[in-house]
Amino acid sequence: MHNFKTSNFFALVVTGVFSLAAGEVCGQSLSESAGRFESRLRDSLDELAEVREEIASQKVPLYQRVNELEEEVIQKRQELKEAERERDNQLVDLNALKVDLKARNTEKDFLGSLLNEYIQQFENRLHITEYDLLKPRIDAIKSASDSPDASLTSKLESQASILGLSIERLNGVIGGRIFETSILNETGRLVDGQVALAGPIALFASDSGDDAGLAELRLGSPKPKIVAMDPASEASIKPFIESGTGAFPVDATMGNALKIAATRETWFEHIQKGGVVIIPMLLLAAISLLVAVIKYVQFARIRRATAKDVKIILDHIDNDQDQAARDHASAIGGPFGRMLLRGVENARGRKELIEEVVYEVMLDTKPKLERALAFISLTAATSPLLGLLGTVTGMIKTFKMITVFGTGDPKTLSGGISEALVTTEYGLIIAVPTLIIYALLSRTSRSILSKMELVSVAFINGAPGDGSEEDQEAAA
Repeated sequence: MHNFKTSNFFALVVTGVFSLAAGEVCGQSLSESAGRFESRLRDSLDELAEVREEIASQKVPLYQRVNELEEEVIQKRQELKEAERERDNQLVDLNALKVDLKARNTEKDFLGSLLNEYIQQFENRLHITEYDLLKPRIDAIKSASDSPDASLTSKLESQASILGLSIERLNGVIGGRIFETSILNETGRLVDGQVALAGPIALFASDSGDDAGLAELRLGSPKPKIVAMDPASEASIKPFIESGTGAFPVDATMGNALKIAATRETWFEHIQKGGVVIIPMLLLAAISLLVAVIKYVQFARIRRATAKDVKIILDHIDNDQDQAARDHASAIGGPFGRMLLRGVENARGRKELIEEVVYEVMLDTKPKLERALAFISLTAATSPLLGLLGTVTGMIKTFKMITVFGTGDPKTLSGGISEALVTTEYGLIIAVPTLIIYALLSRTSRSILSKMELVSVAFINGAPGDGSEEDQEAAA
């Protein structure tokens, strides 16, 4: 309302101004215009005073309303702070719940993985004879726990049911249990019968009574196989299974002795694992062994001349018994005999000639003694290299198998690994003895040559010669 009156006041002022202007324009007197303006101005001032009084009268309730609104704002701010504080507390509680939920999820995952691991271990530790008996129940537990439509509770309950099955199986194994199953006999034929399982030991007797023995897992067999026992033990198995009482044969090694026995192989089966590389290695070894035997016999048959033999021959020469000296040298035989025989034939010549003749025999003997020894040395040096070659080819074969089949089944990798190890093994087995044999035979050969050299020196020093040495000494 006061806004309306104020606007009227200004309107009057403007009207007065315009009227004054109009009066001046129209020729009215200035006094008339001023009078009219003053009256209007008084009216406007009066009206303005009324408006101010009205405004003044309205200020108090407005101030009261403002105070009320400020108090309401303060209250709302306090409520906002309380709401924010409540929100912060709820956020803290929410974060705590999230942490707790994460911990529970972690526990759930750990519990699930732990139960899955237990299921796998339980399945792996089953005796081979009870595997077919419990496999359907284990597969049912696995399928229920792996179902995508099942809830978390039902999955955990399905996984936890393995504990009940494990306890049931443990009670049966501890007290012993007898059940029907099928087992491979020694001929590889599947026969039906009953198994008496107590702990880790299982006894089997066929329904026909023809097959009885321990039921064990054998290498390369998908089913349990009958392991033969002594006749007395086999005869006691059938009555024990029928009555539940009697003699119970026990394998103290828990089947390990049978598994070790199954891994035994003949020498021929072992070398077959070496592949193609093993053939030249064995061929070199056989030839080296034959050469070593021949050289050993050759060296053993050589009679070494002694100082006594040299003295006897020189005495015959001094007594002009050259034929007796030749006969004694021929009786010695071998390289020593040939050397002394040539020395006797030239004993009355110059000492330089005797020395050359004797040295010629030694030069002729040396290659004969060392003949074929180089082949033994070659075998000793080549065998480790062939073993290394077999190792490389075996590893290449292994990596090819890994590329094709992966590393899940060790049996697919055993061929290449066996070739690598067997060739390395035989490379060292052949190289070490041949190296020792070569060293012994070479030393024997050098020993024979050294002995011939000593005998030749003794003969040359004792030979009469042609007397030119005595003349030269007398002249000197």
